[in-house]
Amino acid sequence: MAEEIKTNEQSNAGQTIIINQQEKKSNGVGTAGFVLALIALFLGWVPVLGWIVWVLGLILSFVGVFKKPKGMAIAGLVISLIGIILLLTVFGALLGTAAAF
Repeated sequence: MAEEIKTNEQSNAGQTIIINQQEKKSNGVGTAGFVLALIALFLGWVPVLGWIVWVLGLILSFVGVFKKPKGMAIAGLVISLIGIILLLTVFGALLGTAAAF
């Protein structure tokens, strides 16, 4: 019995166990830009706060595009650009209407 335990200990001593774990890849800057772009969709009508959030979302999404994974950063960039175009269009129409009177 003692010999049996020794052979088990000797056979386990030479084994090397390798555990491969995949690192979670995340893009915190791109995700923050996406979240700020979504918040800006609802706060875009607030004169100063909405604009600041929108610009921050645009900047963070733009920076996040250069890191991997890019999905959330690209979505935030698209939302921010569409929102800023809509914002400028609405305020341009309002200013044009005000200037006509």
